Amino acid sequence: MQSSWKKYSLSVYVFLFVIFLLSFVQLKVENPMIILERFVKNGGWFEILAVAFYGSFIVYKMQDPGKTAKWRMISWTVFTVVFFSQLLLGLFGFEKFLMTGKLHLPIPMMILSGPVYRGELSIMTLLFLSTVILTGPAWCSQLCYFGALDNISASKKKPAKGKIKNRTAIKFTLLFLIIFLTIVLRWFKVDLLVSTLIAAFFGIVGVFIIIFISARQGKMIHCLSWCPIGTIVNYTRFINPFRMYIDSTSCTLCNLCTSSCNYDALNREDIKSGKPGISCTLCGDCVSSCHASSIKYKFFKMKPESARGLYLFLTISLHAVFLALGRI
Repeated sequence: MQSSWKKYSLSVYVFLFVIFLLSFVQLKVENPMIILERFVKNGGWFEILAVAFYGSFIVYKMQDPGKTAKWRMISWTVFTVVFFSQLLLGLFGFEKFLMTGKLHLPIPMMILSGPVYRGELSIMTLLFLSTVILTGPAWCSQLCYFGALDNISASKKKPAKGKIKNRTAIKFTLLFLIIFLTIVLRWFKVDLLVSTLIAAFFGIVGVFIIIFISARQGKMIHCLSWCPIGTIVNYTRFINPFRMYIDSTSCTLCNLCTSSCNYDALNREDIKSGKPGISCTLCGDCVSSCHASSIKYKFFKMKPESARGLYLFLTISLHAVFLALGRI
């Protein structure tokens, strides 16, 4: 009875928190950011209630570790479908479905290169930074509109054994190359069309990696090696106190958990060290794969179960809010 109440109470907390956050946006932002408000006066309130209910339902389902991977994929896919559907409607002339009425390339790389090129922060950049502060690497497991596609592709096959070769070198080379190239384009005032075509090419290559390489490796190669935002998340996630660890007193080193991680964060070396690798996104897909229940969440001195509950509360709440606000 008590366990059932905990599941329902977390859903209630998410429901109320999402309403609180989106109500602030509804009341304080002059240009409506809630889609339904742009079409029907006060319609935003109905959308807020619907999104809050959605968030409470998802967190209820994801509290069961055995269902986390399934419902994370479903909710992440829903987010991506909504995001790109609004983009397509915007492309077909329905400008109300765009955040500002202006179209931008829907490539994660633009969260970094866009502000560098323009010399000012964007709404998506601010939303991205907020996720790192509040939930660490949740961007790469619940909120990135490209990441869901990579996750679906990689999930078609069990992860290949062993770490991705030269992953760190590739990641940082691409990160610094993108920053350098963006600065050069800005410095020499290269035509916007040329800059856009370069960015589009980068995105097309990323799609190719998702479709062909991630599916073959069973790992999210686009997110792990190609995407510069993933690199930034890997190394800024530590400003957030949430962690995952492997309890050495109960871990049997069976390595079964390696087959449930698409993020290349549970290799033999990681398991022996007692913690997932730096590419871990705290997604929780691996928790139920451990028969000894050795993989746990950590948040200061909280009990692992409570730490996981708090992480789900924050992550799913942000996911629901982004579902309402995450547009180009």
